[in-house]
Amino acid sequence: MRQIVAADVGGTHARFALASIAAGRMVALDDPVTLKTADHASFRTAYEEFANRHNGTLPRELGLAFAGPVDGEELKLTNNPWVIRPALMNAELGVERQLIVNDFGAIGHAIAGLGPSAFTHVCGPAGDLPSEGVISIVGPGTGLGVAALLRRADSYDVVETEGGHIDFAPLDPLEDQILAFLRKSFRRVSVERIVAGSGIDNIHNALAAIEGRAVVSRDNRALWTAAFDGTDSLAAAALDRYCLSLGAVTGDLALAQGATAVVIAGGLGLRLKDHLPNSGFASRFIAKGRFERRMEAIPVKLVTHPQPGLYGAASAFARLYP
Repeated sequence: MRQIVAADVGGTHARFALASIAAGRMVALDDPVTLKTADHASFRTAYEEFANRHNGTLPRELGLAFAGPVDGEELKLTNNPWVIRPALMNAELGVERQLIVNDFGAIGHAIAGLGPSAFTHVCGPAGDLPSEGVISIVGPGTGLGVAALLRRADSYDVVETEGGHIDFAPLDPLEDQILAFLRKSFRRVSVERIVAGSGIDNIHNALAAIEGRAVVSRDNRALWTAAFDGTDSLAAAALDRYCLSLGAVTGDLALAQGATAVVIAGGLGLRLKDHLPNSGFASRFIAKGRFERRMEAIPVKLVTHPQPGLYGAASAFARLYP
């Protein structure tokens, strides 16, 4: 058994932990360190901060989950100004070996290794995730992550995608109005504009405009809090519409990927854990016309492990470098 550094870099936070790996598997994950990306100039300076918390000494192997495409000489985060150049990382960080995977590719590796206790049921048939077939992974957070896990009897593959950037498709007259409002600000309205973390701001502002209210900018966290506790009726309406849209988008992705199960992940997904099963998510998820019966047969789970990105980054590294 040996230790590596696991890192999970998203639009808002960079998370680090020491992970123990053995025989091609992630065995244990130490307590994570979470840093705000806005407080650091680069991944390197954030990595150095993590090293300082371990007396300047870290293992010389790194598994990194990265919120953006991972091919090319320069890796740019989708919702973060940091740029990572893989060819320079070993020298800059003092590591001998590193693996970079898309952040939702890492989630796929985590889901492949986590046991039933790491998931809670959202809708569809009860029971554990299937041991074979495609599991669609959808994760609202700073952005909208999408991946697919293909399970076989004795192995698995993870397909990393940018499915969060497909077009938003309104399904009723109110959503037609929401789309028309957002087109004033965005040339193209992707599903990420609706069902990522900032989606509730966009929906809230659109609903305010539809009702003839002044569109007042609010702190995103305060808006989510008001929506969850019901103290603001318009924020609550935005949350309801958010869950409907998340159900529709998740169902579309499950159909496109031929899923036998779906897992909701992402930081916001975890915050929605208690709300989602009682929302309109399920009705929109199955509302696929001639395919409603098929959609009703798909179990939807939510991953409750606190650090699936770190778990998955370490798992992916262990699988490649056992």
